[in-house]
Amino acid sequence: MRLEPITWERLADTLADRLLDLRTADGGAWPRVAVDGAPAAATGELARRVSDALRLRGRTALVIGMEGFLRPASLRFEYGHEDVDAYYSGWFDTGALWREVFGPLDPGGSGRVLPDLWDPVTDRATRSPYVGLPPGGLLLLHGPLLLGHWFPFDLSVHVRLSPGALLRRTPEEERWTLPAFERYDTETDPAATADVVVRADDPRHPAWNG
Repeated sequence: MRLEPITWERLADTLADRLLDLRTADGGAWPRVAVDGAPAAATGELARRVSDALRLRGRTALVIGMEGFLRPASLRFEYGHEDVDAYYSGWFDTGALWREVFGPLDPGGSGRVLPDLWDPVTDRATRSPYVGLPPGGLLLLHGPLLLGHWFPFDLSVHVRLSPGALLRRTPEEERWTLPAFERYDTETDPAATADVVVRADDPRHPAWNG
């Protein structure tokens, strides 16, 4: 894969320009975009940059993070606090994402999306109000392991870190999760699956496949 150097600012602007013309595969009114990557890849920051760039272009975008759809601690830690298989397939409430985020954005849906469901700090429901996304508004869902759930994304961005960079940039207390990302690379191959790949080994000097 050929990658070209780019700045984060220009990347956000270029992606925003591309998203202006994005159409849904199912004829719905709300394009759905993934910004996929490990927590160390700071996908939320890129999603917010793109959202800001879209707003300057007159388009609404709703940024939602996977961390807002964690399952309760009793379910996440059922097999221990550092169970890799549980992290890979059981930490995130994909059923709630289908019900509260993707369902309302289906053709004929209401466009009323729940921005988050669970607060991992308090281990309680957030009770956040629903947000109405106007027709033509975009969903920017960011977080880890996004491309392995058959979510109906109309465009996907994968922020990639080499194994060495992922190790360096992951806090020591979270490094037990790294085998999950090795498995993700093997089973899902996000670098080949995503429409756009951004390499961020050096956070000051990203590169992308254009």
